[in-house]
Amino acid sequence: MRKTLLIAAILAAMPLAAQAAEDGPWTFRFGVHMVKPKSDNGTLASGALKADVDDNWRPTFSLEYMLGPNLGIDVLAALPFSHDVKLNGVKAAEVKHLPPTLGVNWHFNPGGSVNPFVGVGVNYTRFFSIDETGPLAGTRVSLDDSFGLAAHAGIDFALSPRWAVTVDARWMDIDTKVKVDGAGVGTVAIDPLAFGVSAAYRF
Repeated sequence: MRKTLLIAAILAAMPLAAQAAEDGPWTFRFGVHMVKPKSDNGTLASGALKADVDDNWRPTFSLEYMLGPNLGIDVLAALPFSHDVKLNGVKAAEVKHLPPTLGVNWHFNPGGSVNPFVGVGVNYTRFFSIDETGPLAGTRVSLDDSFGLAAHAGIDFALSPRWAVTVDARWMDIDTKVKVDGAGVGTVAIDPLAFGVSAAYRF
């Protein structure tokens, strides 16, 4: 009798264990995103120079921890993005940046085959490896780091209990003060949209 009860208990627990495995709290996403700065990036040198920052694609990674069925904490990372900066239409610099972003997401249909979500958070952007050229050749340009708000929206398309495809977009408030040879010349407003596609694995 005890053996029969033990076997029955194990069989009863198996679906619960399988469900727990399927509903792990972590989701790792890896994919590619394009950072597309807004079209009007501002002016420098008291309005004499119009700044333009171009687009760039890079691999991205994110890790999300679900606090409950609907609410998750999300961290975004990426390989360094690289952008050409033009002044009055002439390439003046190439700059790299990293835009790690921390936020919270609300998932509308957890466990469903189509699960849209929205989120808000904060972004920190660090600029480095600035290569001056053209009108800035021979100068030293520096860009201040940026802190700002971020917004996030996307959809998870489930492929299996663990795997999904994520299509998403993020907006980031990124502004940086520009110095040339130590003298401030103005602020560049990048404020990009970052959109792309990722494979998502839940564990």
